[in-house]
Amino acid sequence: MRRSTDRIIVSHAGTLPRPPDLQHLFVGGEATGAAFEAALPEAITDVVKKQAGVGIDVVNDGEFSKRGGFLGYVRERMTGFEEHPELAKQPRDAGVTGRDQRDFPGFYAAGLGMFYHGNQETVSPVAGGFNAGPFVAEGPLTYVGQANVATDIARLKAACEGLDVEPYLPAVAPGTIEHWLYRGESYKSDEEFLFAIADVMHEEYKAITDAGVVLQIDDPDMPDAWQMFPTMTVPEYRKYSALRAEAQNHALRGLPESLIRFHVCWGSQHGPHRDDIPLADIIDIIFSVTAECYSIEASNGRHAHEWKVFEDFKLPEGKSLMPGVIGHSSDVVEHPELVAERLVRYANLVGRENVIAGTDCGLGSRVGHGEIAWAKLEDMAKGAELATKQLWK
Repeated sequence: MRRSTDRIIVSHAGTLPRPPDLQHLFVGGEATGAAFEAALPEAITDVVKKQAGVGIDVVNDGEFSKRGGFLGYVRERMTGFEEHPELAKQPRDAGVTGRDQRDFPGFYAAGLGMFYHGNQETVSPVAGGFNAGPFVAEGPLTYVGQANVATDIARLKAACEGLDVEPYLPAVAPGTIEHWLYRGESYKSDEEFLFAIADVMHEEYKAITDAGVVLQIDDPDMPDAWQMFPTMTVPEYRKYSALRAEAQNHALRGLPESLIRFHVCWGSQHGPHRDDIPLADIIDIIFSVTAECYSIEASNGRHAHEWKVFEDFKLPEGKSLMPGVIGHSSDVVEHPELVAERLVRYANLVGRENVIAGTDCGLGSRVGHGEIAWAKLEDMAKGAELATKQLWK
């Protein structure tokens, strides 16, 4: 995994804007499946070149192939679950805005609080979409995504040929899969269920690292499940999160730490976030997950102050930090000077060689237009250049 040895390197957390023609096929369902697959190689080649062109060092495929979204794509790669639309709502169906909905009922009653801006992302019916379900794990859960992940790897590697970039692929965490998959009677405890999911995802993770590609674990659940359980206390939630970190490490067993990046955020929905759990309450659990690099939301109005956590929490030896220095919560494009200021602040706390410029979350579907996402990424790279000049005088 690349490190900032003589300059601040730049990456990002996930989704990138799909070109309009690919987006049209993306939302078309089964009817456009063959055309969508045929269009992917060229689209991924283009998006990798575009990342390199704006100054991104560690690039991905834009998550273009994940037609069920970063969460639901796993439904195409796993068996052993069934849809049960007749089931009554479960307590966690308040979702990742549960505490905020309690405190801001008028805001949510008015239909505000979105995951997506405008028409940049319409969830595909492929793999059930986000609104289908609930899905229940009847067991045994089995991974069947070998061909899918092999194709993802091959497309990304081909797109990176001849470019001075490092490829990475995101994959979802077992704890976050729980957001749509409920434990059935086949699994007698949450621990047994989580470790069964972990065994499934281990195969996808291993395929990515065996190919020499950086694996990013996407785990918004680690912070945002706090909203899902409004009656939990912090000690109770720490116990909940610790079990999910343990399952995550089980899924990562035997894989090279040097190729693993762990991403957490407080959910990408546009809303108050006043009830987000503080980073200080879970920072040690985040860093208990096996990884070399930790990508943490850090730039928006609710979490930008939490750089102070690293005044007391010391970055473990050999680890690197990818704080979000640009965000998805606003269409305002962050100034490069602000990006540099944020990077220098972190570098002074954890060491300049241990900081990578990153985003709070994937930008592709969460800002108002693709032009905004690319402008943010370009100005993040410019900010990294300014920070480099200050840190390597």
